[in-house]
Amino acid sequence: MATATSTQILALREILIIEDNEDHLELIQAALEEAGVGNPIHTATTGQEARAYLKECVELARSGARQLPCVLLLDLRLPDASGLDILREIKQESTLHSVPVVVLTTSEDPPDIHDAYTLGANSYLVKPIHFEEFHHKVGEAGLYWALINEPCSHVPGD
Repeated sequence: MATATSTQILALREILIIEDNEDHLELIQAALEEAGVGNPIHTATTGQEARAYLKECVELARSGARQLPCVLLLDLRLPDASGLDILREIKQESTLHSVPVVVLTTSEDPPDIHDAYTLGANSYLVKPIHFEEFHHKVGEAGLYWALINEPCSHVPGD
């Protein structure tokens, strides 16, 4: 498993998880930790929380006070919003457009998959039912997007 050095930890960009199910949220966080992903994690459990946090991220990134998240893990089924609507808003915002969005959901519906990719999702992962498979899939995705992928560091307006 890949692990980050103490120097790397200081420069790690945040992961934003938008997930309303507390059990899934705990599993995602545990899988990322076990895989060696040491990035700071911020969570939002509603569309409203996600929107407010992303707005703050945009403002701070534009001022140079904060880097954008390295990846967003987005559930499609939120209590107050459609994950697809959140995805659309993210990809329409020039500052957030290049932030990778991984849809992590229980939906295997072809229209959901199609719509997510059409709206700009970078990856679509169906949450496995079995614990071990869930853990493995989320851990591998986290390693790739947080530690292997080279994110865009340019903020429009810089």
